[in-house]
Amino acid sequence: MTTLTLAQAQAIIVGALAAARSRAAQPLAIVVLDAGAHPVALAREDGATFFRHEIATAKATGALGMGADTRVLAQRAANNAAFFQAVAVTLGGRIAYSPGGVLVRDAAGAVIGAVGVSGDTGDCDEDCALAGIRAAGLGEQAA
Repeated sequence: MTTLTLAQAQAIIVGALAAARSRAAQPLAIVVLDAGAHPVALAREDGATFFRHEIATAKATGALGMGADTRVLAQRAANNAAFFQAVAVTLGGRIAYSPGGVLVRDAAGAVIGAVGVSGDTGDCDEDCALAGIRAAGLGEQAA
């Protein structure tokens, strides 16, 4: 299995921020975690509110811990609210069911980390995360 490097994590952040600025997104916080949910890189744009990095971390951690992008988790939660509420309680609320948490995969398809983005709409956050992953030459989870 490949390890997510600092250089790759920084490339994800640069790519995500470039996508955000190209679409005039609200200021973002971006967190990149390795496969063990350890932080590799974090950025908070000027003007991003101080909870944004925690929300981004909850998105990335949730994707890793549940094995799916947070868009998928949100869809599953809508159909099984009791279970996903229990997950949130079990984790002390450290999971976010909103798009913007995306698994990062190596060329072989193995999960090597996750990126979480928070600051704009869930759709925008997710689009920026995906742009960052592509900019780093890595893959994301298939829908």
